[in-house]
Amino acid sequence: MERGKEQGMVVMPQQNPLEQLQAKFKELENSFRGWLAKQSLPVEAAVVTTTSAAQGAAIGAFMGTLTNDASLPTPKASLDPQAMASLKQAQALSGGPLVQARNFAVMTGVNAGISCVMKRLRGKEDVQSSMVAAFGSGAMFSLVSGMGGPNQIANAATSGLFFALVQGGLFQLGQKFSQPPAEDVYYSRTRSMLSSLGLQNYEKNFKRGLLTDNTLPLLTDSALRDVKIPPGPRLLILDHIQRDPEFKEKQGRRW
Repeated sequence: MERGKEQGMVVMPQQNPLEQLQAKFKELENSFRGWLAKQSLPVEAAVVTTTSAAQGAAIGAFMGTLTNDASLPTPKASLDPQAMASLKQAQALSGGPLVQARNFAVMTGVNAGISCVMKRLRGKEDVQSSMVAAFGSGAMFSLVSGMGGPNQIANAATSGLFFALVQGGLFQLGQKFSQPPAEDVYYSRTRSMLSSLGLQNYEKNFKRGLLTDNTLPLLTDSALRDVKIPPGPRLLILDHIQRDPEFKEKQGRRW
């Protein structure tokens, strides 16, 4: 009797703990984004800037530990302004964990804050908003890190412009590769038919033989054979065309 009960029990599959953690994290992230979208612009900008600055500080501290041994000498007052500026730039890029944490916190925080404000004001995230945010973060990074040298304002503007151009180029490149390929309008009906039959893998055969949507009512077994479609799929395709009322009507007009 006990064995029968054991056999009748349904054993529920155990979910992967990593998948559970990822699902929980995704749920918390969506809840946070939903809450943040309901806040006013100053609150949202402050939260986004703070969280991004914290992430940037963590990255900068980690990078600082890797470059901590590459310490540079203290600049002497006898150096000319150009040499002094170059040495300060090198120190800004090779500072210890605290220096790098500060620099990256300012850079990422300002970038995220400006991006947030621009997105709320413009209602979209485009290349102009991205370049404005990059200009602000580049200029602030130059001022805080001491890379500006004697002409801090001019050099900060130059750094901001460089950041903006780089960010604009990366944004355009990302948009180009992230956009889905344009749907081929000449094979929309063909794609739908093949998907309904579970034969979507043969769409390339149709394109190879230039068998567009307009040729569907004209399809024959020999035409499908010419584009290397096996007998079984050929029968399914021809049967589907014969049963389709629209195709029947076109075939009747043709005859």
